[in-house]
Amino acid sequence: MSNRKHIGVLTPSSNTALEPLTSAMVSSLPGVSAHFSRFTVTEISMRDQSLGQFDDSKILEAARLLADARVDVICWSGTSASWLGFEKDRALCARITEVTGIPATTSVLALNELLAAQGARTLGLVSPYIADVQQRIVANYAGLGIDCIAEQHLDLTVNFAFSEVQPDTLRRMLREVAKQGPEAITIMCTNLYGAQLVDEMEQELGIPIYDSVATVVWKALKTVGVESHALKGWGRLFL
Repeated sequence: MSNRKHIGVLTPSSNTALEPLTSAMVSSLPGVSAHFSRFTVTEISMRDQSLGQFDDSKILEAARLLADARVDVICWSGTSASWLGFEKDRALCARITEVTGIPATTSVLALNELLAAQGARTLGLVSPYIADVQQRIVANYAGLGIDCIAEQHLDLTVNFAFSEVQPDTLRRMLREVAKQGPEAITIMCTNLYGAQLVDEMEQELGIPIYDSVATVVWKALKTVGVESHALKGWGRLFL
């Protein structure tokens, strides 16, 4: 019996950040590898055309392709449920498992699990999104009893452009939300190169930072029974 663990990752088609970041994270774990399947996502807004990108049928087809690789877990490395509603991800995970027989998780559900375990009631929110999307995210977290007391967003809608946001811009945004003293900060987008900044910025700010790419990797490893302590340099999440 092979001891290898295959992590399947559902990827927005225009995302160029999450694949290299995810692969870099698991590269230090012997026998663990990440495998990716894409479906079309090019725009993030509240327009009907944008919302329709997250129709379950398209995501399930991508999940079936991952099942062909006999992955041990299927992860939606995306944050759409943060504005569409957390129940969307819970239903999606149930459907993925129903059609593939493989356990499933998502970036947002993993984040929510981490916030609950921490007992966080205040949150700093950093994203590239437009104000309408950001406001939906704030409202959904309020529904969980978590107050987004500080937020920074970039008013971008083109998904590809998110990956071109410079590290110094993200550092500035993290510093701004940290001024309000939230119990935790999230980088809410899997097409931002934020995960590699977390260790540095947690040491500077003294606040846990949950990056969306990192949260789903954390949950995937937990699901397949792999200790994540060997992931050095990615923040306290993996300690």
